[in-house]
Amino acid sequence: MPPLPPPGPARRLALYALVVCLLAITAAVVSFARGSWLGVVWVLMAGLSSNMAWYYVRRAKLERQSATS
Repeated sequence: MPPLPPPGPARRLALYALVVCLLAITAAVVSFARGSWLGVVWVLMAGLSSNMAWYYVRRAKLERQSATS
């Protein structure tokens, strides 16, 4: 079983959400390092995009399972 879902719209959205999550984490670290509390917003955005990435990975996995059965 491959760790990534097969190519398709759900996989692409999962990768985009993962990139947004990584960028939000980076922005939060930079923001907190500069002493700004705006990093809290970036942490919340990272959490949201992380959940979106897991949702799309799971959705792609379920689509793959339904296509094989």
